[in-house]
Amino acid sequence: MSLYSQPDFTRAEPVMQPELPVHSARALTGGGTQARIELDGKVYDLRITRAGKLILTK
Repeated sequence: MSLYSQPDFTRAEPVMQPELPVHSARALTGGGTQARIELDGKVYDLRITRAGKLILTK
């Protein structure tokens, strides 16, 4: 590649992302609809709505 040429990103290999851990919201709530999650001394509320959505609030 010379000083004035552009790299060809169309031939770049895809970047492999490490697999992220998966946690069941149902397991976190113990089969209910609410759980508390602690991070660095702060507590957050996790709620499963009737529509099956997740809400995380501080």
